[in-house]
Amino acid sequence: MGSTIISEANSFVKFLKLCQDESKDSVYMDDVSVLVGKNDELLHNIINKNQPFFICEKARMKFEPEPTESLVEDGSLVEEVPIKIDQDLGPEPLSVMKARQLLSWYTMAQNSAMPLIEAPGTLHPLWVRCDKSDPCATAWLGAETIYNGNKTTGIKLYTVSCKDPTGVESSFATLDDLKQEHQKRHHPSTMVTKGWAQYNLFCSMKEESMVFESQSSVIANLKWNNVEKMLECPPLSSVATLNIRVAVGDIRSPMYQTYREMEFLLALAEGLRTGETEWLEPMETQSAVDLTSGLIEELESIAHGVLGNTAKASESQKTKMDATAAFSSMVIERGDLDFTEQLWEKMRRSVTSFEDITDCLKIVIKAVRHGQIKPWIHKDSSSSLSKMILKSYQQQIDAVPLTGLTPANMLLELGLDKIRKDFINYLVGKELTTLNYLSYYLDTEVELQEQVIRVRKLHHLLEILGTCSTFLSLPHDRLFLFTQSCLQYYKTSNYDEDHVFQVQIKAALISYFYEKEQPFSWAVEVSSGQGSREVKTSYYLSDKSLVDHISFDLDLPLDVSVNGENETMSYYRTMVSCSLISFT
Repeated sequence: MGSTIISEANSFVKFLKLCQDESKDSVYMDDVSVLVGKNDELLHNIINKNQPFFICEKARMKFEPEPTESLVEDGSLVEEVPIKIDQDLGPEPLSVMKARQLLSWYTMAQNSAMPLIEAPGTLHPLWVRCDKSDPCATAWLGAETIYNGNKTTGIKLYTVSCKDPTGVESSFATLDDLKQEHQKRHHPSTMVTKGWAQYNLFCSMKEESMVFESQSSVIANLKWNNVEKMLECPPLSSVATLNIRVAVGDIRSPMYQTYREMEFLLALAEGLRTGETEWLEPMETQSAVDLTSGLIEELESIAHGVLGNTAKASESQKTKMDATAAFSSMVIERGDLDFTEQLWEKMRRSVTSFEDITDCLKIVIKAVRHGQIKPWIHKDSSSSLSKMILKSYQQQIDAVPLTGLTPANMLLELGLDKIRKDFINYLVGKELTTLNYLSYYLDTEVELQEQVIRVRKLHHLLEILGTCSTFLSLPHDRLFLFTQSCLQYYKTSNYDEDHVFQVQIKAALISYFYEKEQPFSWAVEVSSGQGSREVKTSYYLSDKSLVDHISFDLDLPLDVSVNGENETMSYYRTMVSCSLISFT
C-alpha cells in the first residue's frame, strides 16, 4: 500500500516537473488536465498573488461523432459525415477526494523527510478545481511550497469554499467567526485585520444609469486596517484608488459636442486612408456650399463696415458657451476662432461628399485670390489653407490644384489645427500641463494619419478628465498629476478605450459617493506571522461568483438582486483558509 502511494507520488510530481520545464499543458492518467503557468483571473482575485501556477481540472473526453448511413430514394445507402461543432463548455472540476489525493502527492514530494520520493526541484504552486461536493462546499484546494534559499522548509495548504448568494446578513460569517477560525488553525499571539471594498461610483447616478447603458466605469478601490465588523463602510483614512475606464460618445459627457466634431474628423481620415467614406448625417439644413458662400459674404460685409451675421453668430456662440458653462465646468469651445476654424465648423456640419469639399474650397480660394476677403488667421496655424491666406497678405498666392485627395487633405488639416488649439486652450489654460509636455501630440511634421491618431488620444484624455472634473469634482492637484500620467501612457501605447487608468486620492474626496452605496465587492482578511510564514484567513462578499467552474442556486427573493439594482444587494460568499505545515 505504502509503496503504491510513493510510486504514484513520484509519477505525478515528475509529470508536473516535465510540464513546467516544457511550459506545456498536458493530461495526466487520462482524467486530469494540467495547465501550466496559468494566471487565472478569478483565482488571482482570491489569492492575490501574481505568479505562475499549475491548475488541475477534470479532463474532457473528446467525442468524435461517427459517420452514419441513410437510405435515399433510389434505395442506395449514402454515408453522412456529421458536422463537428467545437464548443467551449468551460473548466470542469475534479471531486474533492481526487483533489486531496493530488495535493497529498505534491506535498509528500516537497518533504525532505520522505527520502523514498524523489524531490523534483522547485515547482509552481498547485491549485485544483473542486466540485463543492463536501460539507464545506470546497471549490479550490491549493498548495504552495515555502523555501529558505533552495531548501524546502514547509508548505501552505489552501482551502477555498463558496456558498450561494444571499442578501440576508445573518447568513454571512461574522468577524468573530473569522478570527476564531484563524485562531483554531494557527494559535497566534496577535492578529491583524485588513479590509477591502469596491464601489461602482457611476451607480450613484441611478436615474441616469437606468436610462443610459454606458460603457464607461469609475470603480473605487478602498483599503484600510483594523476592521471592526462585516460590510463596514470604509473609514476616511482608507487608501483609495480610482480605476477609470471611459468610452467616448456618452451623451452625458461634458465632451459630447467635441466627440461629434472628432467623429467627423475620424470619418474623413478613415475615408482618406481606405478610399471608402461613411459621411455623417449633416447637422445643418443648408448645403455646405451655401454656408461657405454665406461666410464669405459676411466677411465682405464686415470689411465694408456693415455688421453682418458673423458678429451675431459670434455673439450667439458666446451665449451658447455661457449656457454650457452653467451645466458643466468643462468648456472646450473657444471664442477666438479664426476664419479657417469658422470654415471648418461650417463644413463639418454640412459636408456629405468629396465634391462638397472641393466646391467649398474653390469658393474660398477664389475670394482670397481676388482680394474679396482678407480674413484673420492665427499666426501659428499649420494648415496649407491658413498658410496660403497668410501669404495673401503680401500679395503672394500660390496655385492650389484642387484635384484628387488634395481638398479632403486640406479639410483634414483644418480640423486637426482647430481641435489641437481647442485642446491646448483647455489643458494649458487650466494649468493641467505645459506645451512642452504636449509636444508629442502637437507635432505637425508627422504624416496626417499619425496626427489624427495623436489628436484622438488627446480627445480620450479629455473625456477622462471630463469625468474626473465634472462628475467626481477632483481637486486641481489630483487632476494635474493624473493628466501627466495619462499623457505619458499614450506616448508609448496605442489608443485603447478599454484601458483602465488609475489615480490615487484621499477617501474623503469620494466619500459622498460611496457612503450611500452598497459595495459590489467587500472583503476582510485576518493574518498573523511574517514573511514567508505569514498566514491569512479571508472572507469575500461579491456580486459575482469568484469561481467559474461550479453552478449556484440563484433562487433569490424578489427584493434581492445579485447586481445591486434593487434595494438589497445579494452576495456570493467565499472563504479562503490556510494551513501551514513545517518540514523542519
